[in-house]
Amino acid sequence: MDVKLEPSWDDLPLMANTSHILVKHYVLDLDVDFESQIFEGTIVLFFESRNRLEKQSGSTKETCRSESNEACRFSTPEPCHSPVTDTRTSSSKTGYNDFAICGKGEKDTSGKDGNHDNPEQASGISSSKYCCDTGNHGSEDFLLVLDCCDLSVFKVEEVDVAAVPGIETFTGSPQITFVSEELRNQIVHELVTLPADRWREQFDYYAHCSQAPGCGELLFDTDTWSLQIRKTGAQTATDFPHAIRIWYSTKPQGRSVTWTSDQSGRPCVYTMGSPVNNRALFPCQEPPVAMSTWQATVGAAASFVVLMSGENSAKPTQLREGRASWHYYVTMPMPASTFTIAVGSWAEMKPEICSSEDLAAERSLTPSEADFRCVGICGHMEYPCRFQNPSATTQEVIPHRVFAPVCLQGACQETLLPLVRPCLSAAHSVLGTHPFSRLDILIVPANFPSLGMASPHIIFLSQSVLIGMNHLCGTRLCHEIAHAWFGLAIGARDWTEEWLSEGFATHLEDVFWAKAQQLAPHEAWEQQELKADLRWRCLQDEVRNYPEEMQVLRPNKEKTGHVSDSGSSVIKHGLNPEKVFMQVHYLKGYFLLRFLAQRLGDDTYFAFLRKFVHTFHGQLILSQVIYASSQLLPDQLVLLLEHLLEQKTLNPRTLQSLKRTYQLSQQDAEVRHRWCELIVKHKYTKAYKDVERFLQEDQAMGIYLYGELMVSEDARQQQVARRCFELTKEQMDRSSAQVVAEMLF
Repeated sequence: MDVKLEPSWDDLPLMANTSHILVKHYVLDLDVDFESQIFEGTIVLFFESRNRLEKQSGSTKETCRSESNEACRFSTPEPCHSPVTDTRTSSSKTGYNDFAICGKGEKDTSGKDGNHDNPEQASGISSSKYCCDTGNHGSEDFLLVLDCCDLSVFKVEEVDVAAVPGIETFTGSPQITFVSEELRNQIVHELVTLPADRWREQFDYYAHCSQAPGCGELLFDTDTWSLQIRKTGAQTATDFPHAIRIWYSTKPQGRSVTWTSDQSGRPCVYTMGSPVNNRALFPCQEPPVAMSTWQATVGAAASFVVLMSGENSAKPTQLREGRASWHYYVTMPMPASTFTIAVGSWAEMKPEICSSEDLAAERSLTPSEADFRCVGICGHMEYPCRFQNPSATTQEVIPHRVFAPVCLQGACQETLLPLVRPCLSAAHSVLGTHPFSRLDILIVPANFPSLGMASPHIIFLSQSVLIGMNHLCGTRLCHEIAHAWFGLAIGARDWTEEWLSEGFATHLEDVFWAKAQQLAPHEAWEQQELKADLRWRCLQDEVRNYPEEMQVLRPNKEKTGHVSDSGSSVIKHGLNPEKVFMQVHYLKGYFLLRFLAQRLGDDTYFAFLRKFVHTFHGQLILSQVIYASSQLLPDQLVLLLEHLLEQKTLNPRTLQSLKRTYQLSQQDAEVRHRWCELIVKHKYTKAYKDVERFLQEDQAMGIYLYGELMVSEDARQQQVARRCFELTKEQMDRSSAQVVAEMLF
């Protein structure tokens, strides 16, 4: 039985049923229309069911997620009597150089009367209805749920991947004689599980499959937060089509992108890190666990530049007169929320002088250098990983480009451009291998609501960093560069734990910036102490002025990382408008890491960070991983426990986590003595066995512990003391036994 989501007014629901089926790859093919302020086109999704190798017995039941308790109603397609041909006029002539899907064909014009919210008209198909009964009246069809809002969906169809020339290589047969749903899903399974050293072949087939003809329309419906899709007769995720195409357009008021004008007065559009993430840009699975790759082709007027999260430095491909397309791809699986796009009349800034040493340091890797496969060392799912590429590990400065509106070229050339190389080099000197192969930096329009935002292969910076001295520009650039490691290469499994990203980036920005400036140690220390003082003042203000419940680093507490049976969950306070302006998660995380760095010493602390990055890159983590990875010395543990002994109250869950994280019952006697004192002070009954063991096995240090057990005047604790004394008094030192006896009796 699935858990019903009950979000508060300011919570963000993640609706996708990722426990049943996962998107492994997206192929987007969109046009930008500045006059209508929409993106329009198709997205093809390639799936892998979570239970593909084990058919579920009985029917798979999925609760329909509508705002009322009424049965869900689905747009029903006309019966498909013959294969649906590809409507793109240029599909037969499409080339796949660098996986580009060149050319745009005819558009589905259904629903352009403005009634996109009406499924009967938005579907562009028959308006008869299908009733989704959630009662136990027999077998039900599997329901695919995607995160979606502010989109007009016209049509959903299954993709006939079996029609792609050469695809029979994935079937184990020389030719395909009979096409079934099972065969199509087998082809997709073989495609999405190709080894990393065949990624070029894999992406080439993704591109071809994305243009394959449809082979039947699917039932669909939308509600406030989701797009729901089913196929009649497909009762499990394993049976559901593993490649589908969605025809859709965004809406001008969609919350994932901002349509505006740049500082030169020219139209532009960009993703601005919305609280709803990218669900108003394309239907997707938003839970972080749904890590996927993607490739995207975006068509726009030839005067525009399209920047996007992508490993390649895309160049425009000319289409018909006055139009061009841009193609990007990503081979490292990432959450869909990290996808970023910016379309505008951006001007590229280039350094006036570039030495041969500079060019050598930031050269792009050749295909032979870039093609490699990580074997056994990395802990993430397989992909072309830079951490296992010797050429990439020594690359201090990755290739980069800087863009801005035309009127800000001079300011960028003077302030930003000279800082990029030293900041990238500083980051490499601290953390090692750059997780991403290249970087674009864009100065975004004045209405951008933050000083910066990092996404895979691209950083947005506010125009505010260009004014005055270069200090603000340098620190903000370093902060966003740090997110390549913390926030992107290593992500939070639960988005409420944003300190895992922002705390690390805030702490590392000071370190990177000091190295980029080549400061002497005492100068770096003075600069960082001043920054710490300013942040402490800011944190005090935040603690006073914001609700306490919004200041907690782990608001879900022991339920952090938990999801419902289907995989859906809720982001606590994810839609609260005040949250955008809060820095408490940045600052609390920063001060925690600053404390650890001071206690451990810089050499030990940064060695730990490098090891941590090498261990967990390409993965999602929770806070517990940090605690478990912090192998404190015995004296450091003693100090930690001494500080905790000063606290008036500690939650039993905190004590349980403390014991498990630091394996306190296996530590030396000094550590275990403080641990036993904590147990006694907070009456942590689940660990009384640790106290009994200490009194019996560490008699040289247990004398005062008897006194603490008796002073508490707790009957159960006094019983523990008396029982242990009876068991050990015959073997105890005579003086010690006399002292304890006086305490007990």
